[in-house]
Amino acid sequence: MLHHKEVSYMRGAEIQKKLLAHLKVQEWPCTTEDIAKGIGVSWNTAEIHLVRLQMQDKVKFRKVGRQNQWRLNKSYKEKTKK
Repeated sequence: MLHHKEVSYMRGAEIQKKLLAHLKVQEWPCTTEDIAKGIGVSWNTAEIHLVRLQMQDKVKFRKVGRQNQWRLNKSYKEKTKK
């Protein structure tokens, strides 16, 4: 896990790269909170970048109750296997 000092220096592209790497190794969809804790950023930072990744069609989103759940888009995951 990253320390907050390291995170404060991460740029958007670095955060998105870490989000994608985190999701790539998950077997199940992850909540925004789990992802944020996993890469050491705030919930809000994770959510903003996840929405951006969703707009790029790299991740999929679904709302389950009060949770936002995320997973890699299957087509993006296939591209990264090569």
